[in-house]
Parts: sequence; C-alpha cells; structure tokens
Amino acid sequence: MSRSRTAMIAALALVAGASGTALAATSGGVGTAAVPCTVDYKVQNQWATGFTAAVTLTNNSTAKSSWSLKWTYAGNQKITSGWNAKVSQSGAAVTASNESYNATLSSGGSVSFGFQGSYSGTNAIPATFTLDGVTCNVDSGGGPTNPPTDPPTDPPTDPPGPTDKVDNPFTGAKMYVNPDWSAKAAAEPGGSRIANQPTAVWMDRIAAIEGVGEAMGLREHLDEALKQKGTGQLVVKVVIYDLPGRDCAALASNGELGPTEIDKYKTQYIDPIAAIMSDPKYAGLRIATVIEPDSLPNLVTNAGGTNTTTEACVTMKANGNYEKGVSYALDKLGAIGNVYNYIDAAHHGWLGWDTNLDPAVQLFKKVATTNGASVSDVHGFVTNTANYSATVEPNFKITDSVNGQTVRQSKWIDWNNYADEQSFAQALRTKLVAAGFQSSLGMLIDTSRNGWGGTARPAGPGPQTSVDAYVDGGRTDRRIHAGNWCNQSGAGIGERPKAAPAAGIDAYVWVKPPGESDGASEEIPNDEGKRFDRMCDPTYGGNPRNGNNPTGALAKAPIAGQWFSAQFQELIKNAYPPLS
Repeated sequence: MSRSRTAMIAALALVAGASGTALAATSGGVGTAAVPCTVDYKVQNQWATGFTAAVTLTNNSTAKSSWSLKWTYAGNQKITSGWNAKVSQSGAAVTASNESYNATLSSGGSVSFGFQGSYSGTNAIPATFTLDGVTCNVDSGGGPTNPPTDPPTDPPTDPPGPTDKVDNPFTGAKMYVNPDWSAKAAAEPGGSRIANQPTAVWMDRIAAIEGVGEAMGLREHLDEALKQKGTGQLVVKVVIYDLPGRDCAALASNGELGPTEIDKYKTQYIDPIAAIMSDPKYAGLRIATVIEPDSLPNLVTNAGGTNTTTEACVTMKANGNYEKGVSYALDKLGAIGNVYNYIDAAHHGWLGWDTNLDPAVQLFKKVATTNGASVSDVHGFVTNTANYSATVEPNFKITDSVNGQTVRQSKWIDWNNYADEQSFAQALRTKLVAAGFQSSLGMLIDTSRNGWGGTARPAGPGPQTSVDAYVDGGRTDRRIHAGNWCNQSGAGIGERPKAAPAAGIDAYVWVKPPGESDGASEEIPNDEGKRFDRMCDPTYGGNPRNGNNPTGALAKAPIAGQWFSAQFQELIKNAYPPLS
C-alpha cells in the first residue's frame, strides 16, 4: 500500500468515529443501572463491497447462562462469517448467540464477537439491538442513551480490510521472540548466541491458550508482541496443533482429543483462539499461523494401501475429522484481517515422489474449498516443520549422474524428485497455483534444526566411483535415513530466520524451537496424550517408514515439547552457518 501512515490513521479515525458506539450514559440524570444492556457496534474496516465489525455486549441486568442478541439491517448487508458467536441471518434480521465457552454473562459482564459481511450502497449501523427480547441502549424512560450514527456513505480511499493483506507478511517486518523459549536458550552454555532468535508459539492443547504453569498464554504472547513491535511491523508465528486423533502415524506427538471430538476442537480450541486473535487490540500485528503439522500428509501416505498404513490414520481418513478440522481452522482464522494461514505440507522426504505429491495437492485443494473454507483463506504452505531436511544440498543436484546412473537412483534419494527442501517447496508451490490456489501463494521453510554443520559436514561432492558414494559423500543431511525424525544425532541449527530468501519463499522460519524434544526415548507417563514412539528410541531397528534403518535418535529424551538440554547443545555445536 502506498498510503502514508498519517493518511491511514485519518482513515481509521473516520471509520471509528462513525462506528455507532452505543454506551450507557448519565445525561439527563439517568444512571447506567437504568440501561438493561449496552451494545458497542463498531465497523472496523470497510471497503467497496464488504466490511468487518466488532460488537461488545454488556449485560446490566441479572446474570445469564446463555444469551441472544438481535438486530435488523436497514440495507442489504449480508454476514458471511463470524467468530466468538453463532451468527445467523434471515433476510435483514440477524441473531448472534453464545458459543459454549462464553455462554455465561454476569451482571455487569461483557462479551465481544466479530463478523465479516458484504454490502452495496450504504452500510448503515443498526438502529436497535435487543438482548433476549429486551431493548439495549435505552434507559428505563425509553430514550436512547447515545444513538448510533451511520458510517460515512463514501468509505475512505483504499480502506484497510482483508483484501489489504500484504503479499509477504515477513517482508519489512521483525519476527516475534518468544520470551519463554528465549529464557531457556539463554540459560544454556553458549545459548545466548541464539536466544534472541524468533521462534513460533505452539498451541498444542486447549490449556495452552490460557497458559500452562509458568508458560505464557496466547493473549500474553500477543501483548508481548505489541511491546516488541514498536512503531514498525512484526510477525507472530502461532502453531495450530490439536486436531482430533492428532498425528495418527507418530505416537510421540499424539494429542489430547479423541478421533471423534471434532466439535470440541471447534468450540473449545479454534473458536477461543479466533476470539483472541480477532481482538482489535492486536489488529496491528501480523499473525502467521502454521496449520496442523503432519495431519493432511498422513492421510496421503499412511491411511491405506501401503506398508506404512496405520489403523489410526485409516480411522481419521474415514471419519473426515482431519479435513473438517483444518477447513474450520482456515475459515475461522482466515476471516481475521491480519491473520495469514500457512498449511503444513510435510517435507521432501515424505511427499517428494509424484505418487505422493500430486494426491497431496488434490487433498490440500479439497480442504481449502470445503466446510466453509476457501483458497483465499490460505496464504501459503510450510515445509520441514520440526524436521531435519537440508534447505539446500550444495554438493549435488537431482539431475546429476554418475557412471550412467542418476542421483535419483541412489539409495539416499530413492527415486525422489527432490534432493532438498527449497526445490521441493518451490515445485509444490507451482503445483498448488496450477491447482487453483492464488498466484501470490508463499512458502515457509522451517530451518531451525537442519543446518548439519560441525566436523561431519562434507567440504564438497563425494567421489564419483558410484552414485551412492557421490551422494553419501556429499550430502550435508547426515541422517541415517531421510525418514528419521526424532531428536536426530548430529543435527545443527540451520539458517537464521529471514524474509524472502528465494523465489516463492516468504521466509525461512524457526517453527520448532531448538531444544524442545520431539518425543521421549522411553515410556514416560504424562497428561498430554503423548505416547512412546519407538522412532525416538536409539536402540530401535526401524520400520517401513524409514526403510527399516536405525533411528539415529538421541538417548534420554523427555516427552515432546519439553526442554532437552543435550539436544540443544548438539544443535548449537553443529550449527550451520556457524554461530559467532
């Protein structure tokens, strides 16, 4: 956008000043107690054909265990989506009723919700609101306390709204440094060298929204982000990660919700997150969400017809709750003007074969166009989340050949179409756009633990005695097998977060905070639903998903998400580029 900061502030003031704020007043000797309820209806953003609005309802009468607010539009406004309330419309009449988590409305208590709508002509503020049949903003004598006024007939030029989302939210912006992670990193020997790096905030269970133990909740993180933002732009990365039957192929990251608890996922997890993110207080932040790591890729490769199939993945494909949950998250969060949704797309060592990638693209498109979601709710995709695949393999290309054999024929590549994450992400983007996603689609790559530096890093290509010697001698990714994912021995900190590092890539980011375990190396009882996965056991001989190879996992690891000091030390020792 080319508008100056002054012009933007003026435009916002015009909209806010005509927002129809209706508050209890004391003019004429009438106190606030005489008003049974007040409604503050604000048009936040308005453009040529649409608008977003925020509503705050205050109950001044007896406490309520449920509530229903109604109004009627004078024009042709149509509400298209809402959050923090069940909003329905019949003709010009609108009803907003409570969700399960905000049903209680105490005497003097308030509740806020929001919605997006379309209109043509004028967008007049409703004249009357009723709470459970009682007229709000009117004192006991029947007079309005502060009558609402209409927004300007002609909205400001280039008004801020959902269509104003920038092409790449990371360009020209700082990234949020999570204080919880930063403190743990700084407390480690040598950790101060990366403690100021930005990492994602993981919402991996319902309790995390409010904060667990000493960990900050989502609202606390966003409040802190406002402090870090200052006068510039800032991106906060939030991982949405609590689907029913979560991670059907990896026990270490199983979650709290059972396979059928889709309604609980919607009302107790996504809806409260959307309510916090849609608070006008945070409208100046850019919030980049990472939507449900590993979920949709599991439906592609592990839900039937292959030797990697699991019963849990078959169940989740049959009941459709991964698809329904991701669609719901896209719809609810995508409706918020400053939220940028990035769907997780696994990594090249998982989906890099056309037999996996093409079905994945079809599934991504289905999820982005059903159950209320649309492709406009998807800003991009993210690869390598919490994984170790090298961003770029510098010593060989997928098109190289040795003694008449191509790199694809090597045991390490195993006929994969891609040798590294960046080439995979760029090719995936091309396929997604061809399938109907927006041409502005951007990709993220998690580089937090894929540096593979240290003494084991090859200085150049391997010998050309055979294609396997050439690839194995030159590859920087030193895992035993590309399917190994748990607390990998020899891994190092990767590229530091940066915006627009390559064509089609919105940013390198640290989604997985370095030092947080991938899973326990032995059975550890816990109340988070996380189970023991043998892929985290260094003595395990593997399974079909890693070619029946040793796991390469570190010993004595705690459960997923807990601090693992030995892993952190390994990562900073093997960082590439090296730490200064």
